[in-house]
Amino acid sequence: MKFDMGGSAAVLGAAKALGQIKPPGVEVHFIVAACENMISGTGMRPGDIVTASNGKTIEVNNTDVEGRLTLADALVYACNQGVDKIVDLATLTGACIIALGPSIAGVFSPSEELAKEVVAASESAGEKLWRMPMEESYWEKMKSGVADMANSGGRQGDSILAALFLQQFADEKVQWLHIDMAGPVWNDKKKSATGFAVPTLVEWVVSNSSC
Repeated sequence: MKFDMGGSAAVLGAAKALGQIKPPGVEVHFIVAACENMISGTGMRPGDIVTASNGKTIEVNNTDVEGRLTLADALVYACNQGVDKIVDLATLTGACIIALGPSIAGVFSPSEELAKEVVAASESAGEKLWRMPMEESYWEKMKSGVADMANSGGRQGDSILAALFLQQFADEKVQWLHIDMAGPVWNDKKKSATGFAVPTLVEWVVSNSSC
């Protein structure tokens, strides 16, 4: 799972860097939604219904998109900390690699202000982000007859559907942005992680500080 934990690794990398920089006038929370991912008798099955920490129910129609379930609870937890802004990162969808290739991460956010902040930080850090649409009409594909939503809506527009799913767990009062970094998090030639997003996160936090 060296690839799949790329988002968490970026958060931990940014935590280490910012802990050393100690930018003044800004409070940062680093949250990693870590859990075991092993086949067992308690594993999810297609058709199961799970309840997120905010009470919303989710029909599991695809057991291979389990990461967004833990990320959903992480977003709820983050919002409950009284924060003003949230940036989540994940190697969430293969669809984002199909759309943007191996070098560009997709950005999804209903907040124009936060999107501009993070994209500007990425440009200063020398990383490539591209803002993607959050097409609300696509949400129809995520509806379930037995729960508030399904955890997957199929292959078409999957990176957008995944972002719309996560939005259900972000408080509207909090500025929220999602980075789907499935492409640039891994270097196939070197067979190793790239550390992608750490420079962008650090630059973004410092730009929000009183440095």
